[in-house]
Amino acid sequence: MASTEKVLRPPAEILYADELAALAKADKSPKPPGWKLSPKAVRSFICGSKTPAVTRKFFGDDILVERAIIGLAGNRGLLMVGEPGTAKSMLSELLSAAISGCSTNTIQGSSGTTEDQIKYSWNYALLLAEGPSPRALVAGPLHQGMSTGQIVRFEEVTRCPPEIQDVLISILSEKLMMVPELSGDGRVLLGKPGFNIIATANIRDRGVHEMSSALKRRFNFETVHPIGELAQEVTLVTDQCEHLLKDAAAKVTVNRDVIEVLVTTFHDLREGVTADGVQVEKPATVMSTAEAVSVALQASLDAYYYGDAVLTSEHIGRHLVGAVIKDNPDDLKKLKHYFDVVVRERSKNQGGPWADLGKARKWLR
Repeated sequence: MASTEKVLRPPAEILYADELAALAKADKSPKPPGWKLSPKAVRSFICGSKTPAVTRKFFGDDILVERAIIGLAGNRGLLMVGEPGTAKSMLSELLSAAISGCSTNTIQGSSGTTEDQIKYSWNYALLLAEGPSPRALVAGPLHQGMSTGQIVRFEEVTRCPPEIQDVLISILSEKLMMVPELSGDGRVLLGKPGFNIIATANIRDRGVHEMSSALKRRFNFETVHPIGELAQEVTLVTDQCEHLLKDAAAKVTVNRDVIEVLVTTFHDLREGVTADGVQVEKPATVMSTAEAVSVALQASLDAYYYGDAVLTSEHIGRHLVGAVIKDNPDDLKKLKHYFDVVVRERSKNQGGPWADLGKARKWLR
């Protein structure tokens, strides 16, 4: 898959094609069968390296990344769980792009996902004319991944009914798929080297469709936690915001100290306590890094279209409501309390961006 046509969001293998090519050229380490890059190069692609020059894309636990790569190298399926917005899907995409050179062979799990959508279906015109044949078969993501030796990404696996989840059990165990409608060699599809499954699940969805014990045993579990280091999250939110503004053709001055106010606010509300020990009520909604990026972008566009194209903390405050008030109307009271207790005190003691954030108290309604 390659295209120079402008799109809203190119997949990782296109967006980072130059880095992948540089890593492949320099890669002298052993590769598992069917992999485009070695485990060492896959790690460099995700966590960054100096030689060749590769940007860090995942800001979090590097050891988690290494464990995930090694598990996949051992042909174990990978299941990443965690709060929404902790970059599980992004990490799944990056792993697939580096290992298979393709991140778009994806299943989006939902209550309406059916077996033929994930395995295979039929071209009914050919089916009626010729009967069941390889030519009439329309490969789904699992069939395509097995036949080409590619990673299959299964997003939100626990949102699928149990009977759909259990389709994965024999595929993960035996690396084969039965196609009973066909005869001869086509009746059994054997997975080629490089095939594997990377699934994601939100812990907020626990109990929607709990995975069976049999399926859990087929996966290596990795929990992706929110970014714990403030400076690291500030860097990520700043970089992502500037990248999205560039895509939107909006030239906005984004100062790091303003983003630090935003990220600090998210940290305080996420943890329920500030760095100096002040207790605050945690909102019901998830205060994720992805939400912080969204607030930063919306506030920046506000400054661009309605202001002087300089992002301030007051712009941030105007758009906090949309991020916090989602699951429970009482969260508005919690946000107001945070402003009255924490933001007001920091406005007095620190001034600057915190004082600007305090001005946005009037927009909390």
